[in-house]
Amino acid sequence: MFTIEHEFDATVITLVDEGQAPLEEDVIVNSFAECVTVEQYDPRRDAVVRITLSPEQLRDLAAALDLPEGVYQLRDETG
Repeated sequence: MFTIEHEFDATVITLVDEGQAPLEEDVIVNSFAECVTVEQYDPRRDAVVRITLSPEQLRDLAAALDLPEGVYQLRDETG
């Protein structure tokens, strides 16, 4: 299950683990104009862990999910 909320400065997507136990903590994706953050609570640290991706890194990640093993560089086809 997931939710999508539009806030003033970001779109917030929350991914809820509904799989088999043990379940993982919710994942929160914040999409801003200049970056995307991915957050998840880590009970071992008792803290939220956050990574920040540039728009280009997010584009590359989305493309990589559908590609086989290898090294790739996405290029802009305009111009």
